[in-house]
Order: sequence, then C-alpha cells, then structure tokens
Amino acid sequence: MELILSYLPNFLLVLCRMTGFFMTAPVFSTRNNVPAPFRIGIAVYTAFLAFMAAGAERLVPFDSAFVYFVIRESLIGILLGFVAYLFFTVVQIAGSFIDMQMGLGIANVIDPMTGAQNPVMGSFKFVIAMLLFLSWNGHHYLLLGIMDSYREIPLDNSFFAVMAAGPPAEMLTKALATAFTLAFQMAAPLVATMFLLDVALGMLAKTAPQINIFVVGIP
Repeated sequence: MELILSYLPNFLLVLCRMTGFFMTAPVFSTRNNVPAPFRIGIAVYTAFLAFMAAGAERLVPFDSAFVYFVIRESLIGILLGFVAYLFFTVVQIAGSFIDMQMGLGIANVIDPMTGAQNPVMGSFKFVIAMLLFLSWNGHHYLLLGIMDSYREIPLDNSFFAVMAAGPPAEMLTKALATAFTLAFQMAAPLVATMFLLDVALGMLAKTAPQINIFVVGIP
C-alpha cells in the first residue's frame, strides 16, 4: 500500500495530461460519435501505459504544489490536442472560403463532430479528411505522439516558466497563421474559378439584361 501511494501522484498527473489531450484531439474529441465513457476509458488505459513507460521515473511529492502540477499537466494535454486539431481546422476554413464564393455561406449546418455550425463544404471536406485520417492509421500516430511527449516534456518540467518566456505562444501563433495560409492555398483554385465565373456572369448580365442571371448563375 505504501508503494501504491507513493506512485499514485505520478499516475494522477499522467491521467490529467491524457484527459486534456483526449478532450481536444481530433477523432477522440467528437461529441456525438465518441461516447464520454469511451473517452474516459481510453484516457485511463493510455495513462496507465504512459505511466508504466515513463511516468514512474521520478516521484512527485503529494503536497500543496500538487494542484499546480495538475493544472500544468492538464494544460499540456489540451495544448497538444489543440495543435493536432489545427490540421483539421485547415480543411474547415478552406471549405468556408469555397462556400463564400459558391453562395453557400448562409447555409450553415450543425456539425455532429463538434456540435457547432459549419459551412456545407467545410463539413463535407472535414468528413473526408477524417475518413482519410482513420484509413491511414493517423489515430495511431496521435497516441504515439502523446506517449512520446514525456520524453520532451517530462513530469518534472517547468512548463509555466517556459510558457512565460514565449516559445509556446509563438508556436501557437505560427501554427494558426500556417493553418490559415494552408486553408487559403487549398481553396485558392476553386475560389479563383468562382471569382472568374462571377465576373463572366456580371459581363453577361450587362450584355444581355433579358437573361435571368439568378436562375442561370446559381447552377
């Protein structure tokens, strides 16, 4: 019992990081497709594996600073899952760019993955990206990444001190800028085509006002 109690704080910290990761990571964080008991179970199971692999190297004291450790590990897990989710955000933003040019920007739908309103093409591209991600065993690489995170960010790290120094904030800013740039590059061909089509329809409307441009243009 004394041995279990001495290693229990380490396991709880590992569980905090895993829980934060599965709250924001793609595939596992979907609201309706992945039940909450399954997410809790896989977080506990993955935490047990990570604890056996790297979580028991240095004991963490169970004192007043333990609350600080819990907040730190939870933020690390949320941050890692959020960075992984940015790759799927690229697809959704690209779909919204396409929707604006196609005239579907007003027709938002409820995305069952996130529970929020998303554009039509954005939801379609998101589902395709999710299927490709699962078919390429991307969820295996997600689990491998969170397991390997204990090599770079061990339990006895100074996460808040490093965050205050600036590198994580700079990394997130660059990640968001890169996500927006990639989304625009993905949507650029179709956006440019729709823009040229709008110009052609405008010239056609000026040349032949008798044509009902709304009936011809939308198809």
